[in-house]
Amino acid sequence: MTEYPTALGASSREKITLLGQDLAGDVMGKVSFGELAFWLATQRRPAPGETRVFEAVLAALADHGFTPTAIVTRLTYLSAPDSIQGALAAGLLGGGSRFLGVTEDCGRFLHEVLSTVDRPVDDELALEVVKAERAAGRFIPGLGHHVHKNGDPRTPRLFEIAREEGQFGPHLALFEAIGRVHPRVLGKTLPLNGAGACGAALADLGLPLELLRGFALLARTAGLIGQLAEELRTPVANEIFLSVDLNNRPIPPAGGSHG
Repeated sequence: MTEYPTALGASSREKITLLGQDLAGDVMGKVSFGELAFWLATQRRPAPGETRVFEAVLAALADHGFTPTAIVTRLTYLSAPDSIQGALAAGLLGGGSRFLGVTEDCGRFLHEVLSTVDRPVDDELALEVVKAERAAGRFIPGLGHHVHKNGDPRTPRLFEIAREEGQFGPHLALFEAIGRVHPRVLGKTLPLNGAGACGAALADLGLPLELLRGFALLARTAGLIGQLAEELRTPVANEIFLSVDLNNRPIPPAGGSHG
């Protein structure tokens, strides 16, 4: 008989085990959801300091207002109120390079830099990185924000928490250094955004780079549930729909006329 090994959840007639623990007796009521999510991804129980940083990341990414992910969730619910899962899925599918995906992009970028050097992280290294990206015509993930032009309030707080818990590693150090030196290359000061800081923090925690966007989506799921709960109490989706539908402006087809 074919076997399918797993260290995650398994059930028998008498009990459910999860990560080798009795779910009812050892996990429920004793392990926070953030701690469990970390544990499930790494199959090692995080230290309290790791859990605090990880949960700070989840809080930072949970909701950021009427972003496209929130709007599409509300609009999908307006169109299909019988499909909560569809509304949530619609919002999560919008987690890409501009919203939420920056968490993974920044973590990967910093990790790639660090994997190619064998030297301490300092401003000189950060300066070389910024110059190289500028010369290549590429943007640095996590640098800049469309709203928080004068600084994303999540970033310094996450730095602070990571330092307090002894989890301020090379990814956060390099990201912070890029924030200090980039004006010397770009000629302007851009904020280090919270999504990028979250990616750096997750990478310092040793979480799989391939899953960084997944953690951002995990956080945003809570926010989207909140958006739907507010839509039930204070609906705005229909007004959003009508504001577009009633203000459309007909224009000639892009292909022009033929004849």
